[in-house]
Amino acid sequence: MYQHYSFDLWLTLIKSNPYFKIERTKIFHRDFNPAGKSIDEVARAFRQVDLMCNAVNENTGKNIDADEMYLMVISLINDNQLSLSDIDTGKLYQDMEKLLFYYLPLVYSPVTISTLQHLKDKTGSTFSLLSNTGFIKGATLRKVLVELKMSNYFDFQLYSDEVGMSKPNPALFNLMLQNIKQVNTHKDINLTDIIHIGDNPKADIDGALAAGIKSLLINSNNQSILALLS
Repeated sequence: MYQHYSFDLWLTLIKSNPYFKIERTKIFHRDFNPAGKSIDEVARAFRQVDLMCNAVNENTGKNIDADEMYLMVISLINDNQLSLSDIDTGKLYQDMEKLLFYYLPLVYSPVTISTLQHLKDKTGSTFSLLSNTGFIKGATLRKVLVELKMSNYFDFQLYSDEVGMSKPNPALFNLMLQNIKQVNTHKDINLTDIIHIGDNPKADIDGALAAGIKSLLINSNNQSILALLS
């Protein structure tokens, strides 16, 4: 057992509601598509921007914000020929957030919350989130976790868009370690007492190992969160 458990969020503890992406694509196809691209082409633009920004963030350790990503999608749909100056990114994000809460993200698996609860009850350890963000901002994700009744498990939450750094940036993991000390002022926690759990071999596992802490890869391999109880 560990004295602190750090968790990735997406595809580790939660996953997208598939209807959110479907409806988001329909909105962009309807409202930001003077070039007349097909619905499949709009969906591919979202996927392309998502993959590209994830790769850039992981390699630079910086963060491309949600507003920029949505503008990239619109530009890509229109072959970079559409002026973006008239797009109200604030309203656009508010509309996307409203859609997200209509099609709320899902808890990753039926055992996710029960495992968190079991670890809390058994270990008395502190928990945190360390998550790269994309089209959905950290401020929104905090509200999502409240809706999913998961927020109370975590002593603190760190999101890449809020701190301007993305995993596996060592500075982001160091920031996490500083926060761990702040929430554990009554005890001395060594690096070997900390574990980070996630689904991404580069962002989560390599980042944790470089920081000198333990790591566990789940969901993208043959392991689930239940491995923490072994």
